[in-house]
Amino acid sequence: MNQIDHSIHKKFRRSIWRPFVAGVQKYELLEKGDKIAVCISGGKDSMLLAKLMQNLQRISKFPFELKYLVMDPGYNKKNRQRIVDNSELLGLEIEIFESNIFDVVAQTDRSPCYLCAKMRRGFLYAQAQRLGCNKIALGHHFNDVIETVLLSMFYGGKFQTMMPRLKSQNFPGMELIRPIYRVPEDEIIAWKQYNDIEFIKCACQFTESCDLWDDGNSKRQEVKALIKRLKRDNPSIEKNIFNSIHGVNLDTVIGYTSKK
Repeated sequence: MNQIDHSIHKKFRRSIWRPFVAGVQKYELLEKGDKIAVCISGGKDSMLLAKLMQNLQRISKFPFELKYLVMDPGYNKKNRQRIVDNSELLGLEIEIFESNIFDVVAQTDRSPCYLCAKMRRGFLYAQAQRLGCNKIALGHHFNDVIETVLLSMFYGGKFQTMMPRLKSQNFPGMELIRPIYRVPEDEIIAWKQYNDIEFIKCACQFTESCDLWDDGNSKRQEVKALIKRLKRDNPSIEKNIFNSIHGVNLDTVIGYTSKK
């Protein structure tokens, strides 16, 4: 067992490995015979996700297959090479395919980030399906989940969250899963720093330093800051928000919709 694997199972066993396994089990994300495309953007979250899935595959009681899928939407040479180098360091056999997403997004001024994310998802689904996969795994973590809850309430006027698993409407037979749903971002950062690995921070060719996300205009950054402030007086605030999406009492809700 190398140092990186060892750190997952020893130093970060309680804070990363156990929440990861608990999420996979609780939300029934894996089934015998699954062929899963683990989608790697090159950031800390998706890289850790890939490593955790690799480790789980080794000890699983039932067989499932993994494909480590990297979509190049137009990375600069430095970012692309860092993804390749980090994949080798982590022992991941990645498959890279090209797309023109950055070129397309560059032609629009309206919600370029939304368009980019939507196109990425579509490209990943399509490529995973071509490879014979029935699921794609994304690296959204615990903090992404609770931030989405508040974003939907504050700016969308509704109560909703990221689901740990979601059937695709446009790609029949395909499903999206989020295996690090219960893993806190702080622990991912700690794991990255402990192993002294430098991941790319932002894939966008227009904001290489990610300044766009740190200029105070991002609603998600505003919510992050709000949660941080609230946590000073209530250390359980994050856990409480997360638990709220698991314990909704419909008798106390004025109205709701359901596709079921």
